[in-house]
Amino acid sequence: MTRRSLLGLAALPVLAEESLAADSMVTASVQKLQLKHTWTTVMSSSTHRDVLYTTISQDGLTGRGEGAGIVRYGESAESGAAFVNRLAPDLARMDLRQFGKVIDWVLKQSEADWAAKAALDIAIHDWVAQRRAMPVHALWGLDPRDAPLTTFSIGIDTAEVIRQKVREAKAYPVLKVKVGLKNDEEVIEAVRSVTKKPLRVDANEGWKDKDEAVRKINWLEKMGVEFIEQPMPAHMVEETRYVRQRVHIPIIADEACLRPADIPKLAQAYDGVNTKIDKAGGLLQGYRMIQIARSLGLKTMLGCMISSSVAITAAAQLSPLVDYADLDGNLLIANDPYTGVRVINGKLTLPTGNGLGLQGSRPNA
Repeated sequence: MTRRSLLGLAALPVLAEESLAADSMVTASVQKLQLKHTWTTVMSSSTHRDVLYTTISQDGLTGRGEGAGIVRYGESAESGAAFVNRLAPDLARMDLRQFGKVIDWVLKQSEADWAAKAALDIAIHDWVAQRRAMPVHALWGLDPRDAPLTTFSIGIDTAEVIRQKVREAKAYPVLKVKVGLKNDEEVIEAVRSVTKKPLRVDANEGWKDKDEAVRKINWLEKMGVEFIEQPMPAHMVEETRYVRQRVHIPIIADEACLRPADIPKLAQAYDGVNTKIDKAGGLLQGYRMIQIARSLGLKTMLGCMISSSVAITAAAQLSPLVDYADLDGNLLIANDPYTGVRVINGKLTLPTGNGLGLQGSRPNA
């Protein structure tokens, strides 16, 4: 055996004992989630989303995970499944009780595949917390009563449809509204025609000119908007700093903030960061991002992709740590195969069961 191969073995997490490894299995499958309404943002418009489901079974317990591949980053549910299947033989032989080491090993196996890494990370956390007979949030010593309100998202649409969506969201005390196209004023005015609720707005990099961004944000301030997410493209950090000096509501980084290393360079241009587990590569990475942001005095937020209750419940386990939450992806779909975190009077209410606390059966591929 060569020195290089010995070093490779040393980098692997410790293998599971034979008694644990005997029933170990890692699976991946793709599920189509149907949306209640056509979902339109600056980036795309769709009636469904494909997501990746994973399971990790060991020692009689099964952890579940989910990841929503993002086309912008060259990811899909299918490519994520291929990544998981490639890692499955090695993962099935590892001792999941060393979950931090196992997850860091997964993170190093590719320069991409972040949603698939998130799906594996979530499944591992679910398994570990079940093994320890506690909810996932208890692994970090978090109090579920500290979970914040979540926004309910309103996608870009015609004024008539937007008013309908707002009426359907009457149970949610705070709304998040997508803007960034040419009908921004029409969208906000349609929302305001039927509600006076606090609004949070996401431009998804839609404004390319810094002075246009200043004008639009100053107008949004007058419309009762609490903060704006990602008004300009992610690479325009200096332009966003210019905008920040001329507006009076917080600017939250979204597309500009993917993983922990991104945060320090954003502190002079943004007031806060939005952590999304699918982009970060999982809960462990998400936890790291939140702690880094807090250490720099930035506001913290948890966001999501359109996903089922697996991914949303997983992200909600971290929600007691953050200032804001936008964890409503499961509320936007019509065929959620699981139940988990609930929203009661707008507040995230975490399950009390072990692991993620999910109820439901694994869907067919």
